[in-house]
Amino acid sequence: MPGYSQIPIASQATSRRFATRLALFYGASFGLFGTHLPFFPVWLKAIGIDATWIGIIIAVPAVTRFTILPVVTGLAERRQSLRDTIIVTALVTALGFAVIGTLRQPIPVFLAFTVTACVWTPMVPLTDAYALRGVARYGLNYGPLRLWGSAAFVVGALACGLLVDVIAVQHLIWVIVVVAGLGAVVSPALQRLDNPRTAPAARPRAMRLLREPGFLALIVAAALIQGSHAAYYTFASITWQAAGLGGLTIAGLWVLGVLAEIVVFALSPRFTLPPAMLVVIGGLSAVARWLITAQEPPVAVLSVVQLAHGLTYGLTQVGTMLLLARHVPGHGMARGQGYYAACSGLVTSCASILSGAIYFRYGQGVYYIMAAMALSGAVLMWLARHRLAGHPQSTLSGG
Repeated sequence: MPGYSQIPIASQATSRRFATRLALFYGASFGLFGTHLPFFPVWLKAIGIDATWIGIIIAVPAVTRFTILPVVTGLAERRQSLRDTIIVTALVTALGFAVIGTLRQPIPVFLAFTVTACVWTPMVPLTDAYALRGVARYGLNYGPLRLWGSAAFVVGALACGLLVDVIAVQHLIWVIVVVAGLGAVVSPALQRLDNPRTAPAARPRAMRLLREPGFLALIVAAALIQGSHAAYYTFASITWQAAGLGGLTIAGLWVLGVLAEIVVFALSPRFTLPPAMLVVIGGLSAVARWLITAQEPPVAVLSVVQLAHGLTYGLTQVGTMLLLARHVPGHGMARGQGYYAACSGLVTSCASILSGAIYFRYGQGVYYIMAAMALSGAVLMWLARHRLAGHPQSTLSGG
């Protein structure tokens, strides 16, 4: 990236150390997602919270992404303290989930989860910004680093799936707490990065991102496609459990999708298509996936459909990160990630709340709305592909 053009490539030993420590933290943070995403809604239902409240509670992180998250990422960027902010958010997240585990009524759970989400949701965009800086600094590839997070998601989901058939569902929250604690323990090992050297006039220009039509099209299109997963993230496990599937089977279905995602991340350095086309393919794959899921397919068909997660999430994520790396200067990466996460949070929160109401009345019919969202994102990215073909960050970064 131009923002790093004057920084020499570090030694292989330093590069490996950075990659190893980042992979460990990606593993811990996405291990938390592996336990939380499939089984937190199941825990909420087990303690007596109804579907409407579940939809509202699950939407909280998405809301904090477009309210609190940009403030946190902007502050971390201004203070040039990505690593320190990641450490603080990891610690407070673990403490927050521990408090949630002691609660049982919807309003207290909602309030405690809201506070926790305010520090939890910035953690991934901060880590991605830290990772992209390290990728440029050490000459690495994003996909192979990020796949360790997906691998940890698999381990977390399988572990929780095994435990759900062994321990009372009401105790699943403590598995989530333990995994969150691992992230707090691992985070201080993250390697410090030299702050990128940029021209004094370049830093304020990061705000110009919001006036760039190409950047806006990028974050909105990606947000629509990723936001179309809202109903799946919120109600898939509940639906499968109601259909009589056991905890290990539910975990296995989640794992199939993430295994496909891991393959995509591992192969991503070999991709030759333009990043915008990767996002388009991811969006069209999501349309097909949600239309099939709406038909309530049997487990055999559902297992095949789950493999599409490698495209609907994984390919979309790779394409989005490549476009952000091209279109956001190094000194504004945290802010760029924050804008994207905020847009994604706004879209996903609306989709989560809407999906709760629709699922309550129409069940799997909610996936038709998700398919429409994904199609909108794919069309928008297709229309913006020529605008995104260049490298506008050079103009934004002043050189």
